[in-house]
Amino acid sequence: MKKYIAIFFAIISTAALFSCGEDFLDLSDPNAVPAGEYMKAPSDVEAAVNGIYAAIRSNSALGESSGVYIDERSDDMGRNDNQSSAGEPFQFNDFSLIPSNTFLKNHWSALYTIISRANYVINNIEIVTYSDENLRSNHLAQATYLRALAYYHLVRKWGAVPLVIREVKTPDELEEVTFREAEANIYAQIIADLEVAIASSLPDHQPVSGKGKVSKVAALALLGEVYLTMGSNQIPGKSPSEFFTLAKKNLEEAYSKRTFGDLKEISYESVFDVDQKSTNPELIFQIVYRQGDQDLSSAVARNNQALGETINSQRPATGSGTRVNLDLVNEYESNDPRKTFSVNYAEDSRVQEYFISKFRDVSDAAGVNGFGGNDHIMMRYADVILLLAEVNERLGNTAEAIALLNQVRERAGLPLYEQALQNPDYVSRYPSLKLAILHERRVELAFEQKRWYDLLRAFTIPELVQFFKSKDQSAYGIANLQNFSEKDRFYPIPFDEYQLDPERMYQNPGYN
Repeated sequence: MKKYIAIFFAIISTAALFSCGEDFLDLSDPNAVPAGEYMKAPSDVEAAVNGIYAAIRSNSALGESSGVYIDERSDDMGRNDNQSSAGEPFQFNDFSLIPSNTFLKNHWSALYTIISRANYVINNIEIVTYSDENLRSNHLAQATYLRALAYYHLVRKWGAVPLVIREVKTPDELEEVTFREAEANIYAQIIADLEVAIASSLPDHQPVSGKGKVSKVAALALLGEVYLTMGSNQIPGKSPSEFFTLAKKNLEEAYSKRTFGDLKEISYESVFDVDQKSTNPELIFQIVYRQGDQDLSSAVARNNQALGETINSQRPATGSGTRVNLDLVNEYESNDPRKTFSVNYAEDSRVQEYFISKFRDVSDAAGVNGFGGNDHIMMRYADVILLLAEVNERLGNTAEAIALLNQVRERAGLPLYEQALQNPDYVSRYPSLKLAILHERRVELAFEQKRWYDLLRAFTIPELVQFFKSKDQSAYGIANLQNFSEKDRFYPIPFDEYQLDPERMYQNPGYN
């Protein structure tokens, strides 16, 4: 029992809740719902829901600097520094991750903090008196969506994980739920939570005052992606084609609720313009940062910027920025404007590598300190369109898939797919529609924490091993591609979690 005590206090402390977002960044009492007390009024529930958003905003969870857990696991970016932070971040990119890695443990804990805070709302909201039941529905929907989102990240990274859907109040209750639940059961809970959000009073799209909060479109799109993932990874329960059909239904409903016509009406650059982050119709869900605020601003522009460069931020860089793999740089087609916007080459003799330039804030409001206003985009319509292309390709609806793919290519000013097929180089690199869509997602959504998950959907485990080992090591940096093996499909269960109960918290294969 004693071994559960420390973990218990880490979980139970999450009932001390904090605010986040743009219009809801400030609360007069940031600890409005102390641990040990129940919510009494809708305002208490609002504070508790804001606390879930605060947990998501953590860089150890899903915040703007959480790319180490997703993008650096992929072939898009990494680091040529295997010494910083005891070399632990490097392990993700080098496929040398070990169960005792503290970044891994922090990520696991941060995701369960989201779940713990969501459970607090979900399990207690019925005791609160509301004069407006639509507001109760809205609050509950936000909590269920955010819990589903956390579990969706957990199950894709670790596979079977503990399924905790009630508030944990004692060490005995914690011990009871500390076992790995089958992936199918985790996905079933994700679906159930998202269906609550879809059936709720959430608006289709959040107004400007609600930016940073989830919407019905966000729930529909996420549920569609969940079904696509289940079909792609052959999760038990339905046939892949049944999962794909459900994915198409929900993604199409999300797409039908857009407030624009064709994607080409919205410029690619405008999606990342800090002055349009609250009004751009392509954005569906984002984590909000406040420009100019030392504590609540975005650091992505200044952190990505390399020595000698000024394109991202007024703050002078002190390092090499965020390194982009040549493997990605070489993926862009000639004359693709997304390349020059998203990546740039740092000429400084101490760098001489590509760095991320996609997220910029050179405004005087951000200033020389680089307190940027960039929001972390979690979901946008180009993502939905390409997910729809992917699911239609899976269902054999080739014409529909191509039409959707062409929306993104047309916005980028590139030849439509039918024309691209006349280019021998394009055909040799992307000999199938499936690979063409995967390519388009890579260059369109670069550094938006999609690529690793895209690869997991696109390939079986043996195919993924072959995919990485066939790459040019010189285009990847010092991280060793030959380290990749079938074990790297999943992360190891953090050592402390495994130690709680080695039998019920069994380790993933290859990490013992």
